[in-house]
Amino acid sequence: MPDKRQDAIITWLNQLYPEQGISLQSASEDASFRRYFRTTINNTSYIVMDAPPEKENIQAFITIAELLIENGSNAPQIIQQNTEQGFLLLSDLGNTQYLQKLNDDTVEQLYGDALDALCGIQICTPDDQLPLYNEEKLTEEMDLFSQWFIAKHAQLTLTQAQQNVLKKTWKTLTNSALEQPQCFVHRDFHSRNLMLTEKNNPGIIDFQDAVKGPITYDLVSLLKDCYIEWPRNKVTKWVENHRKQLLFSDMPVTEEAKFLKWFDLMGLQRHIKVLGIFCRLNYRDDKKHYLADLPLTYHYVQKTANSYPELADFAQLLTDLKLASYAK
Repeated sequence: MPDKRQDAIITWLNQLYPEQGISLQSASEDASFRRYFRTTINNTSYIVMDAPPEKENIQAFITIAELLIENGSNAPQIIQQNTEQGFLLLSDLGNTQYLQKLNDDTVEQLYGDALDALCGIQICTPDDQLPLYNEEKLTEEMDLFSQWFIAKHAQLTLTQAQQNVLKKTWKTLTNSALEQPQCFVHRDFHSRNLMLTEKNNPGIIDFQDAVKGPITYDLVSLLKDCYIEWPRNKVTKWVENHRKQLLFSDMPVTEEAKFLKWFDLMGLQRHIKVLGIFCRLNYRDDKKHYLADLPLTYHYVQKTANSYPELADFAQLLTDLKLASYAK
């Protein structure tokens, strides 16, 4: 079947780099409508982003890439851009995701690099150009759980009392998020969006949805990753080390116990949202492989819900609806 956009990319690059005989190889796809290709020009490998303008905001990617690079982060350099058609030619950060290399022997070094990079982003990257991660947005995200995991995936209809439990839980989680210091938030700072690089590790990708939001959001994306789990004692150690690093850099973070609670409740907000997103990707976008990531994501939700008294009603709701059986 002809791929008109791929043909258009080749035409664009051939105009910029004649006599190169441009060809494209699929590099990756993600959970959005973007696609990525790898190409070679003058013996150098590059990545081409295909972001259909009617579906993706390519200008947000450009703006945030520039912010990150200006502040020392290892984000892709923009070599050429065609915003009208939604094409970018980017420097190539390689094809080795953190997820491919994370294990008990490598995790301290790899997470050490990632947490240093995150601290730099949180402290140094301006956030005044970013949308606010406000109560409306946080709540809208959690409602994806009701729409796609409960109603569509589990085929369940909630009573008014059950809906009220969710509403109360959403309020608890948004209050916790909004009382935290607000900073640059990548929003998907996890093992599939961090690339292992020889210099200035890690390479950071998929940042176009960045917002100004809670300081623990990216931390929990990394340490309670939906694609890999670590023992609680390791996670709490990394969280405390990061808190101390932020304190040393004069970020106004709170004391240890409260920071860990911020972290856990932020993780619950994120994982509730992600359960909805994974189901939406399956049913709406025919990306079925994301259902394989439901069990770990639900495990995080259940564990946190059972850990804090103010979440007891939500934990009971999960039990009453037997939602664990729909996350297998």
